[in-house]
Amino acid sequence: MAERRAAVKAAAQHDFLQFNDLVCEAVGGKVVFATDEWFAPAANLLKREPPEFIASAFTEFGKWMDGWETRRKRITGHDWCILQMGVPGRIHGFDVDTSFFTGNHSPHVSIQAGCLDRPLTFSLEGERTGMAASESQLAAVAKLGSEAWPELVCVSELKPGYSDCCHNYFKVNSNLRVTHLRLNMHPDGGISRLRAYGVGQRDWSNVSPNQDVDLVALTNGGVCLGYSDAHFGHPRNMI
Repeated sequence: MAERRAAVKAAAQHDFLQFNDLVCEAVGGKVVFATDEWFAPAANLLKREPPEFIASAFTEFGKWMDGWETRRKRITGHDWCILQMGVPGRIHGFDVDTSFFTGNHSPHVSIQAGCLDRPLTFSLEGERTGMAASESQLAAVAKLGSEAWPELVCVSELKPGYSDCCHNYFKVNSNLRVTHLRLNMHPDGGISRLRAYGVGQRDWSNVSPNQDVDLVALTNGGVCLGYSDAHFGHPRNMI
């Protein structure tokens, strides 16, 4: 009950939470690159389910965590990953969730956005725990020039993963159509989930004028504008 009250309060304070999560794995979001996934893979960021903590769970690399967790940096720079949006569109706000990362959360974050006109030719596959980007992977992703992508969230402090402060909300004021995100951890650490709330913007250039389309579908720009009650489930789930 306490968690539900917190969610209702957050929704009242941040109107962008009424939109759909456009980067969730449930709508096709995926990780295409990550600098480091030593303790926990970046794919966890996109899970639909809330993060969980299992006290007895360990891996050969350390404590099992339901999120993305990297090693402490021993070289210059910071850890980052590239995420492919499940539904390209305009983003109105983010929830950077640090749940259960209480001493090892990333202290700061920034988020950049790109609009690419073609699919990427590389991606990450299989179990990634204990892995880090190879020289060839770093060279391939460098061609994107993602470090120069527009910034939707400037370098900002993240609160630790306690229940009363783990949701770090960032409102976005941008009209950019986004196909990919670059999530930067400054310099390293852990993040449980990333939610990118917004409105889908389909590329209609390849759609025949004779093709029937679902005009309320999330992928075509459908959005929930209001509702009388969402006690058991949000009406946005219908689209």
